[in-house]
Formats: sequence, structure tokens, C-alpha cells
Amino acid sequence: MKVLLTGATGFLGKYLLSELDAQVIQVDTVGRNVENTFQCDLAKDNFELPCDALCDMVVHNAGKAHLVPQNEAEGKVFYDVNVGGTEKLLESLMALKNKPKCFVFVSTVAVYGLESGENINETHPLNGNTPYALSKIEAEKLVRDWCLENHVNCVILRLPLVVGENAPGNLGAMERAIKKGYYFRLGTGNARRSMVNAVDVAKLIPSLIDKNGIYNITDGLHRSFAEMDTFLAQKHGKNIKKIPVWMGKLIAKVGDFIPRFPLNSYRLGKLEQSLTFNDDKARQELDWK
Repeated sequence: MKVLLTGATGFLGKYLLSELDAQVIQVDTVGRNVENTFQCDLAKDNFELPCDALCDMVVHNAGKAHLVPQNEAEGKVFYDVNVGGTEKLLESLMALKNKPKCFVFVSTVAVYGLESGENINETHPLNGNTPYALSKIEAEKLVRDWCLENHVNCVILRLPLVVGENAPGNLGAMERAIKKGYYFRLGTGNARRSMVNAVDVAKLIPSLIDKNGIYNITDGLHRSFAEMDTFLAQKHGKNIKKIPVWMGKLIAKVGDFIPRFPLNSYRLGKLEQSLTFNDDKARQELDWK
């Protein structure tokens, strides 16, 4: 099997590339850095694959995430990267004499637009309204339509928090705060979150070549914030400090007026309520473990 991979130098992409190499799968990569097979900024550059290029599977992992835009210009970047980049990639595949057998798109549970809820499955409406969620919703549609039109298997993986060394996003922010000593557990920390290990996602993807569908992928454990911060504190030899919810709300109000402040009302809402996802469909149809 031969794979065309985007986003290979990102957090999850490094795990994907390592696993594909371990399975002795030939990989061509697309990205901005010179170490890629095809050096290209999909958000800005016109990208052309050689018409005789061969790939059995495309794994589109590149994308913009982990930022709450502060203005319209920052919000537009999500569209340029996640939608525009996907369009350019799909256009480049049209030039191939032989289309890939499967297209795997790495998406997010953010498309559901939920701040709280439990056991949410793939039938939930796509109510995401942030620039990130909207761009992923549109990119998913582009991929589905293209695959249907070109008779290519389509797999969309909607991921929650992704776990691994130097994780980005909220999990990475929690670990950095604990290491630096300014992390505080809000209340009891009993709110739960779905997570998935980057290694497990990487091991799953090569097996998807004959599959079709949209799947939530989690580790099925849905850990509480207290479990997460306790583990990370022990890892770094730190103690967890706690603050009551009312104090957290006061601090968050201050953070609403200070860009890049570690806590604001939006982040506080995420810490107070559980948000978990059901991946029974993947376990049944993909033999996901």
C-alpha cells in the first residue's frame, strides 16, 4: 500500500508517519516544510501531483486547530486552511490517472457544537458554530461529495482530545500549567471528557482502506478532570491546588478582557460540564479497540 499523508509534521501526523513506516508502508507527504515529499502550503499554493503518481490511500490530517480566534482575520484562517486546503488537495487528486481507493479525513467532535452532553453518537446534528467547527463541517462535506463522485471509499474520523507526548490544545495547556505551578482544579473536577491515544489512531488508519463511513473514535474511558490532573501532577512531581467554582468564575470574568489569559468564561464552561462521545459504531464496523 502507498499513502499520501498531509500534516505529517504536526502532533498527530508524527504518530501517523511513524506507524506507517513501522508497517513498511510507502508514504509521500504534503506540507510546508522542506522534509516533505511535496513542499506546499495547501492554504495558499496551487498544488499539483504528477499525473502518474500512485497512492492507494490519502490521509488528510493537515488543518488549523487549538486557537480561539480573537477577530475576523484569525477566524478566516480556519476557512483558508481547513476548507481551502482541502479543496486544493482534492483538485490535485483529479489529475491522477488512477484515483486512490480510500480517502481518510481527520475531523473533530467539535462539529457537533456541544459544550456538554454524554454518550453522543454520529447521528447528532452538526451544530458547531465556531470558525473551527464550521470549517471542519464544510471540509467533511467536500470530502464526502468528492469521494461519492469519484467512487472512492470515504472515512471520516471525528476525534476528541488526542493524548500523546507534547499534546496541543486543552490537554497540553493543562500539563504546561501543572508543570509551571499555576494550575488549579475547579471544584471537585468530576466533569468527564472523551480522549483517544494518538498511537491508537495511527494504528487504526492503515486498516481503513476498504471502509466507508463517519466514526467517533475514543478510548472508551472518559476520564474526569481530577483523574487527568492527578496523573499529570504525579508525572511531574507536583501537587494539585484547588479553588471553588465561585472563585473560578471571578477569575474567568477577568480573563474575558485579557487576550491569551489562561482562563476565561468559555474555557471555564468546558471545565464545569462533562462531554463524552459514543464510538460503538467504530467498535462494531471497524473492530476498533
